[in-house]
Amino acid sequence: MTDSGWATDPVLRRTLVAAGLPVVGRFVSKGGWVSRVWVGDEYVVRLNSNERFRDAYRHEAAVVGLLAGSEVPHARRLAHGDGPDGPWYISERLPGRTLYDAWPGADSHTRQAMIESLGAALRALHRVPVPAGLLPPWLADALAGKPWPAFHPPVVSATLQQVEAARRLPSNDSRLLADVADWVQERLALFATDVPVLVHGDLHGSNVIVDQGRVTGIIDFAEALAQPADVELDTILRWCARAREYPPTPDEQGLAETTLAEVPGWLHSAYPELFEREQLRERLNFYDMYGELALYAHHPQPEIRKAAQHRIARLLSGHNHLDGLAW
Repeated sequence: MTDSGWATDPVLRRTLVAAGLPVVGRFVSKGGWVSRVWVGDEYVVRLNSNERFRDAYRHEAAVVGLLAGSEVPHARRLAHGDGPDGPWYISERLPGRTLYDAWPGADSHTRQAMIESLGAALRALHRVPVPAGLLPPWLADALAGKPWPAFHPPVVSATLQQVEAARRLPSNDSRLLADVADWVQERLALFATDVPVLVHGDLHGSNVIVDQGRVTGIIDFAEALAQPADVELDTILRWCARAREYPPTPDEQGLAETTLAEVPGWLHSAYPELFEREQLRERLNFYDMYGELALYAHHPQPEIRKAAQHRIARLLSGHNHLDGLAW
């Protein structure tokens, strides 16, 4: 993180001018996985130069528009657009800091309060009316056969499609994939009566802002989509079990999993409906299978595909990252 002073970065200045905002105020430059970010006293500026995530900010702006008038704590959008440096998005700055940053120094009571507040925020989010079939444009492109820039969140109806994509790999394990196809077919009925809700799709410590033990905002809705509510739980439990894989930037470290051991229980107490679906473990396993299949079928690195193949085999035997969680 670096202090860029009084909007001296020329890219930041051009973006502020394009948004019709004053080119004054102290901003702190922060790294990210996809975006460049400047955090100011009043607003946050993000710039996306990664063309693989087509229309990510347009999608986020549309989703944030759905939240207007709801009880979902979120950052109000101030402006978004396209410029010579790439697409940009400006939102108000929320009080507090990310859950990732606040967690290590918080005591157990404060941690519990933050997770209970998150449960209330998620309940409100899942009650927001959502357009049928809402998908991020980059994910819709990937499902249509274009390159995959990311491999989550899961899309239940596209799971068998990922099996077929994996079968087209020259080095595919045909016997394994035949077993996977049967496994998926046997479980599709679990989702037959689901009513999709608005799901954030990438909910972990870096996408939640907290202040004084409560959530002041859920941020970064670029992956939001219409899916069953417990898709949200899939991401949260994965974060708890494999937190080191969720650092806020590529050059930082994720939280220690041991510090998140009580999160599922606290969330369960605050939002019990999220855990009450019949055969919840099988549903969560299904979401996990989707993610591993997407990696196996589409990831460009052979070692990542090999690791996904191993985890798929473990899932077929009933084991995955959920085994060690108390939820």
